[in-house]
Amino acid sequence: MSFSFDIIATDRGSLPFGGSVSETPIYRVQTALLETERSPQIQTHDLSWEDKIAFTLDDVLSASECKRIIELTESMGFNPAAPGIQTPPGMRQNQTVHWLANVGDATEIYRRIQSFLPQTINGVSLDSRVSQRFNTYRYLDGELFKPHVDGDWPGYGISESGELETWPESCSMLSMLLYLNGGEEGVKGGETILYDGRYERHRVMPRAGRALFFRHGIHDKSVVHAGDTVQGAVPKYVIRINIMYR
Repeated sequence: MSFSFDIIATDRGSLPFGGSVSETPIYRVQTALLETERSPQIQTHDLSWEDKIAFTLDDVLSASECKRIIELTESMGFNPAAPGIQTPPGMRQNQTVHWLANVGDATEIYRRIQSFLPQTINGVSLDSRVSQRFNTYRYLDGELFKPHVDGDWPGYGISESGELETWPESCSMLSMLLYLNGGEEGVKGGETILYDGRYERHRVMPRAGRALFFRHGIHDKSVVHAGDTVQGAVPKYVIRINIMYR
C-alpha cells in the first residue's frame, strides 16, 4: 500500500538521554487507513480502583488495520527525538513519530470507542472527537518507558487551510494507548504496568487492536504507569491518542 503524507509542522524534540533537536517533524497523513464499514465486537475490561480510572477495549482495530499503520509509520521514519515532549533523561527509551491522522480515521476511531468512554469526568463532558495527533512509539530490544504520569494536551487538528491547529476549547483527560502488535506477532515483554503507589496494580499485555485507557494530568487521580522492557527481535508499536473533554 502506498501512503500520502507530508510535514505539517516542526517542534523541538527531546532525546531519550538528554538534549534536543530543534526542528523535529510532525506529519500530516492524507491516506485513509481504517475500514469505515467495520463493526468490531469490542470487549471491555475494567481496571479501575479507588479514584483511578483505567480500562481496556479489545479489537478496536483489526489486524490488517494495525499492519497498515505500522507500515505507514515506518514509511515516515521513527526518530529518537519526540516533538513537544519533555521527559527526564533516561525515562523514555524508544523512538517515535508524531502525525496528524486524517479526519475520517480519527472520526472512525471515535465512533468505535465513544459508547465505552466516561461521558463526564469531574463534571466535564466528553468531546465529540479525539485529537487527530497520533503519537506513535516503537520499542526495540531492551527499550522501556520508566514509571511516569502523562500530561494533559490540547486537541490537535488540521485547519481548513491545511495548517496544524489546536482546539483551545477542549483539554485531554484520558490517555488511549492503542497497541498495534503483541505476542501473536512475536513481541516479548513490553507490558504496560499500572501502579498503585509503589506497587504494581495491573499488567496489560500488548495485543494488536487493544486499547488501554487511563486518567492523566498532573494531579493525584492520574495513573502512574510504565512500559516494561521489550525483549527480542520484534519491536513493539503503540500509539498514544488523547481523549478530549470540554
